Amino acid sequence: MTRFLFLMTLAAGAAMVFGADAPQAGMGKVLDGQISSAEREIVGLAEAMPADKYGFRPTAGEFKNVRTFSQQMTHIAAVLYGVSAGALGEKNPSEMGQDENGPASIAGKAAAVKYLKDAFAYAHKAASAVTSANAMDMLQSPFGNGTTSRINLVTELMWHSFDHYGQAVVYARMNGIVPPASRPR
Repeated sequence: MTRFLFLMTLAAGAAMVFGADAPQAGMGKVLDGQISSAEREIVGLAEAMPADKYGFRPTAGEFKNVRTFSQQMTHIAAVLYGVSAGALGEKNPSEMGQDENGPASIAGKAAAVKYLKDAFAYAHKAASAVTSANAMDMLQSPFGNGTTSRINLVTELMWHSFDHYGQAVVYARMNGIVPPASRPR
């Protein structure tokens, strides 16, 4: 009985906050909040890295043929576009480019940051579109490797972005840049 009352209280509270579409609005809102967290960290780092360091890539140790800092940012953006398009059932509005690094025309810090911000805007659209009714819809993977659920695609936006963020943080620190997320507040 206690669990029932607790669940009913949660449902009533969600209905008050989100209206009649509480479960649908709630799921998309939560996922969109996660995209906002990734965006804040990654765009903050992209803006903090000096323009003259965008071509940096580690060379000592096991770093042969790794992406440059700029390519880390454009790769994140290209995948955001591709996966978001898959989750929305739309044609990708961007080209994936060689090695999924985005269009070759993206050159320099300003262009890379703009491309990244635009990709996050598209990812917000994909995350916000997830509802409890469509979360488990099976969709074609944007990378041609079968089908997957819509919610799996949208959660990939976060984990993939943070995977490359971690690599980019190493690049920044190797250049004496403390990521904004690690700075005292």
